[in-house]
Amino acid sequence: MTQQAVDPHTASGAPERWPTEIRLAGDKRTLHVAFEDGGRFALPAEYLRVSSPSAEVQGHSPAERKVIGGKRDVAILKVEPIGNYAVKLTFDDMHDTGLFGWGYLYDLGREYRNRWATYLSELEERGLSRDPVRRSAKPAVPPSEGGGNCGSGCGCH
Repeated sequence: MTQQAVDPHTASGAPERWPTEIRLAGDKRTLHVAFEDGGRFALPAEYLRVSSPSAEVQGHSPAERKVIGGKRDVAILKVEPIGNYAVKLTFDDMHDTGLFGWGYLYDLGREYRNRWATYLSELEERGLSRDPVRRSAKPAVPPSEGGGNCGSGCGCH
């Protein structure tokens, strides 16, 4: 019986995928990725954010995986190469802890339709929305009439 060397980035036994191009669209909402085998994918920033391989999203086991809502308007601020095996994406919500390996990016592109449909179903099941939570402005507190005045205009008296 012979042993084969196992690359930790291809532990699944799948062939290594090598990108030939990684380009962020001008509006920062789509990452275009092309691979040696001809695979070409336009990956929306929202999809990448909610699919981040980070522990914040994936947890430390499949049972801990989180469904993240409110990311419809997220953009990618930065794409940084990590060695020769991944990119680190920084999103405008300041999430930047997931390393997107080549194989994972390829799988995200190849499985986009199914993964996106699953994500939308999970949002619905949990009563979540893709839209960011809008915080309403606090109503202005009118200054008190005739009461004490501390001089700061806070209306506390």
